[in-house]
Amino acid sequence: MSIRNPGFTISSAVAWVIYAFLVLPTLIVIPMSFGQGSELMFPPRQWGLSLYREMLDPTKGWLAASWNSLQIALGATTLAILLGVPASYALARRKSFIGLTRFLALSPIFIPTIVIALGLYLYFLWLGINGTKFGLILAHAVLVGPFVLLTVGAALNQMDQNVEVASSVLGAGTLRIFLQVVLPGLRTAIVSSAFFAFLLSFDEVVVAWFIGKGSNPTLPVKMYSSIQWEISPVLAAISSILVVLTTAICIAVAFIQPNAAEPNNE
Repeated sequence: MSIRNPGFTISSAVAWVIYAFLVLPTLIVIPMSFGQGSELMFPPRQWGLSLYREMLDPTKGWLAASWNSLQIALGATTLAILLGVPASYALARRKSFIGLTRFLALSPIFIPTIVIALGLYLYFLWLGINGTKFGLILAHAVLVGPFVLLTVGAALNQMDQNVEVASSVLGAGTLRIFLQVVLPGLRTAIVSSAFFAFLLSFDEVVVAWFIGKGSNPTLPVKMYSSIQWEISPVLAAISSILVVLTTAICIAVAFIQPNAAEPNNE
């Protein structure tokens, strides 16, 4: 007879140490963002909201960069969902050339981002859309699309195909089955993949550096430029907002995911 100890173990202690090592540097940025002065310091000597006020100053360019990143992330997410969800359904239900097609669709995950950025730069230069917002949306959609395929594809593999077969027997066409039978069951997967696609696009810097316009950079590119040429304390305030935004989205996805399993368990 073996007794399992559900309490504290060495493996859980190691896991918590690793979590703390990864999370603590991020949490340190938050109190630094409430400091005063022209230097990043922990703990701050004086507390205040001057860094947040400077971030919100239209003349500094941070708001324009944030708005640019928001537009591009929303556009890339929308395009990735519109193309990725039907593609996931086709890959899950059509077996011809499935291995090669899936590999090509997921290849942006395996290829180094710098290689993708250079290839897109040369291709978009030939198309004449390099340096445009439309080009950036397309480029980011290429990067985040595979994550939509993986998330939605996993949900499709758990769906009961007999429901689709029954709908087909009753006379429903492929398009009607997809719109009225498949999509309602993929709501949670679509929302989750949209959240993650938005975060990936909003935080992307390498492709945005190659494809974007220098006079109208995205927020990550502007942050990277600020780190490269000068370490502005405003970065602490921006980083804190990004941490809060990312955490809120991850919590929202965590709350959504359990609800997805309920209909399947009934």
